[in-house]
Amino acid sequence: MNVDLHCHSTASDGALAPAALVARAFEKGVRVLALTDHDTLEGLDEARSAATALGMQLVNGVELSCTWGGATIHVLGYGFDVNAAPLVEAIAKLHDGRWLRSEEISRKLALKGMPGALDGARAIQQELGDSGNAPARPHFADWMVREGFVKDRAEAFRKWLGAGKLGDVKQHWPTLEDTVETLRAAGAWISLAHPWHYDFTRSKRRRLIADYIQAGGHAIEVVNGHQPAEQVGSLAILAREFGLLVSAGSDFHGPGGWSEIGEYRPLPEDLPPLWCRFKHDPIITAV
Repeated sequence: MNVDLHCHSTASDGALAPAALVARAFEKGVRVLALTDHDTLEGLDEARSAATALGMQLVNGVELSCTWGGATIHVLGYGFDVNAAPLVEAIAKLHDGRWLRSEEISRKLALKGMPGALDGARAIQQELGDSGNAPARPHFADWMVREGFVKDRAEAFRKWLGAGKLGDVKQHWPTLEDTVETLRAAGAWISLAHPWHYDFTRSKRRRLIADYIQAGGHAIEVVNGHQPAEQVGSLAILAREFGLLVSAGSDFHGPGGWSEIGEYRPLPEDLPPLWCRFKHDPIITAV
């Protein structure tokens, strides 16, 4: 695909520095890229410089954490003003919250005989690239592998870090409504990230989308990497029913992961792509 609106760098939990990520995207044929790191804008300047040198279009992007219905939800923002005061303030609060979360994960792991987790996870994070943001659960998982506590990252999440496990520390994220309002105040186009990833019933997922629209959201991410085709079909039905724009992206985190940058299932041709609405951006259709 020549458009990818969902990927992560070392500014959050990705394996490639922003410039390396942009270079890889270019090699894979991507010409319009949105870097959407978790709760940070740290990698955007480096990514933009790299994209400009390659003649690519880099769209301001971010993936913000929030809460709805007792669950953590992710919302994608695009094409916003990076200096908008509400967004700058929200990012600062999320930054502090993520550090507190990492400290709590480390404390809990220490109680289970795994001391030094925060320093270890931070060291792994810094090996990948300089970042002022807190280490994320994948960094903790890789540290656990390195120290011999688990055999691989999958085991780390299955036993310790995954949903409902000891290391699944719940952060006091802002509400879905507040997060959408923050992005709208920054002039962003907004998409609900991977709606099928949340462990919801069909009716609860519909309520989520209805509340998201009520809050002011514009689109849903119908295609996320190589998710099953039936999920794409079900989300496409919801997009048509609610009259939403749609976004698509690889959700790339690093080489050898579940998806490659620029690669995702085809977007149904009748759905209106969000990227056609980006300000001053050309209308580009993924092929």
